[in-house]
Amino acid sequence: MSDSTAPVAHTASVTSSGSRSGRRRAARVALRTVQVLLALFYGVASALPKLIAHPSAVEAFDRIGWGSGAMYTIGALELAGAVALLIPVLQSVAAIALSALMVGAFIVQLTAFAGQNAATPLMLIVPLALIAWTRREHNAELVRLIRRH
Repeated sequence: MSDSTAPVAHTASVTSSGSRSGRRRAARVALRTVQVLLALFYGVASALPKLIAHPSAVEAFDRIGWGSGAMYTIGALELAGAVALLIPVLQSVAAIALSALMVGAFIVQLTAFAGQNAATPLMLIVPLALIAWTRREHNAELVRLIRRH
């Protein structure tokens, strides 16, 4: 009887570890998908209107009283963050930097726009925080690269 249970136990163990590695792989793919979607959002939907001076972006920055210099600067920072989200060694830092921009956007939405769309930056911080935390091991690698140069 012990001979017949040993292979079953072994098979269950292999299946369990295989299932675990399958879930880890699925989680990595899902996180990478979120990163790509966020990069597309920041690059196309957020940075591009600022960088091409779309009338809606110009109007928003005029309403804040910051002008075109701030609009182009924030657009460039968003575009840089979008690209950096796709570069493994920069992913965590990019997510942290974009989260900081979103804190600023939240404050601006509350103060200059009476809370209109204030939830959007907060919703974006959640996946950015997840990326920053999950990809944090790359920060040590980034520090090593910086120190080497």
